[in-house]
Amino acid sequence: MAKVLVPLANGFEEIEAISIIDVLKRAEINVTVAGLNSIEVVGAYAKIPMKTDTLLENINIEEYDMMVLPGGLPGAEYLAKSDLVKKYINVLNEKGKYVGAICAAPWALKEAGVLEGKKHTNYPGFEEKTGVEGYVSDQKVVVDGNVLTSRGPGTAICFALEIVKHLKGEEVYSQLKTGLLADYC
Repeated sequence: MAKVLVPLANGFEEIEAISIIDVLKRAEINVTVAGLNSIEVVGAYAKIPMKTDTLLENINIEEYDMMVLPGGLPGAEYLAKSDLVKKYINVLNEKGKYVGAICAAPWALKEAGVLEGKKHTNYPGFEEKTGVEGYVSDQKVVVDGNVLTSRGPGTAICFALEIVKHLKGEEVYSQLKTGLLADYC
């Protein structure tokens, strides 16, 4: 069974985090939600509190097939500046495993050095943090090798479905997309 890590920091984007977690679990992907500095984190906009499964420092990243970073501010900034997050991104990237980020969170991928020479997208205007080189402004989701990125809250379900496609295959992706009425993806 595919195993995905979703780290959260205070100030995470609620729509992105919940959409990703929900869609991946519907696809029967094993999802671990880990708090960056605390088991309990609070969202950026609606201030929704969320209890994570564990602390990020307790994770053995070698056990995971992918790490997906939700955006939101200041959550994405905390992730981008975390040495542990950067280390985990690099471990997965060096093994050819997937890394993904949405909205402002591709900033962490840039900080870890994995966007070098890759196409990517992010929240409009945030390419100052992720880099103009390789930035794609007109796609909901951009996949370049093992790196998946997306634009923001409105693209979160499409992003999660693309992750499902890569981890579970076209058939599961298509069934889930149909069931979610996500024909806009």
